[in-house]
Amino acid sequence: MSALLAVLALVLAGCGVSAEDRPRGVRPPPGVVMPPPVTAASPATGRVAQPIWLVRDDRLVRVVRQVDVAGDVDLHLRRLLAGASSVEREAGLGSALPGAVGVTGARLVDGRAEVSVAPPPEESGRTDEVLAYGQVVCTLDARDDVSGVSFVRDGRPLGVPRADGSLSPGPLTAADYAALTVPR
Repeated sequence: MSALLAVLALVLAGCGVSAEDRPRGVRPPPGVVMPPPVTAASPATGRVAQPIWLVRDDRLVRVVRQVDVAGDVDLHLRRLLAGASSVEREAGLGSALPGAVGVTGARLVDGRAEVSVAPPPEESGRTDEVLAYGQVVCTLDARDDVSGVSFVRDGRPLGVPRADGSLSPGPLTAADYAALTVPR
């Protein structure tokens, strides 16, 4: 019996695959198409996804940019005010802010983004204020630390147009501009 077990152990040991120093490719059987290899996507180390809202064809479009640091509401707003990148412009995106709304800064007050606005320029000829305010509101409302956005001029609350054209002193949220956004 022990001789039979020894022979069986030798046979089974010969059925294994021996270890190799490095991996080697395996060819699929004829007629079998292998799917492409899957690699795990990993964002660049230390980068943060930060959404901003730009404009295309009188609609608000969400764009996610990769930035080194999220920063406060004022930095986030300044990134929006910088306008569309060259790649975004090539994709037909732009901004309604220049010439429509003179945003001068933002700060966080009790969980609400308070955006300071300069007096309007003389006869700017712009008619897309709703889109401009929508860009600011949707961009800042996307932040986890912001529960709404309000606007002030000379320290006093400012009524701004919502998507339906009605004026509101705020706080406003992205929901106030949902009718102008491109569905994701």
